[in-house]
Amino acid sequence: MEHLNTEIVNYLLLPLFIFLARIFDVSLGTLRIIFVTKGMRIIAPLVGFFEVLIWLLAISRIMQDLDNWVSYIAYAGGFATGNFVGMYLEERLAIGHEMIRVITRKDATSLIEKLRDMGYGVTSVKAEGIEGEVAIIYIIARRRMIGEVLDKINYFNPRALYTVESIKYVNKEIFHKSEEERQKSWLAGRLIRKGM
Repeated sequence: MEHLNTEIVNYLLLPLFIFLARIFDVSLGTLRIIFVTKGMRIIAPLVGFFEVLIWLLAISRIMQDLDNWVSYIAYAGGFATGNFVGMYLEERLAIGHEMIRVITRKDATSLIEKLRDMGYGVTSVKAEGIEGEVAIIYIIARRRMIGEVLDKINYFNPRALYTVESIKYVNKEIFHKSEEERQKSWLAGRLIRKGM
């Protein structure tokens, strides 16, 4: 009976602990890297502390029983799963701002007006492309709003070329002003639709 208990601990519970620990520490590592790139100086080191602490617990358990091949599989599986979970969490949190650059040959006036009506800061520039005159439009938006902006681009200018780039810093005052206007406009629209 004691041998069976030892087997359960060594080949089931210990690998499960290592697997879960790796998921947590790799997920935290993914988030820490994102926090570092976004300039979050307080939260990044705090996340890093817990990331390393969990990693040390997992690796120390493996080192105590180097002949346990199931622990190696659990370690590798936890690492792979942790990458997936970390990317999923980062996507769900949608931290930071992005810049969308749109290049279009079609007149972009309607798109620009619609985005400005929605409260987005939009800058447009006339430029020369390989096939003649084009408009270049720059839009800064929170990451969670990117889908909304891309929907409008595809609706008004479906053949436009656009790129989305991560931004480390944004002048918050200017951005929040446009965000505030966007939220007021959205709220007013909802009140009108409800007949208030």
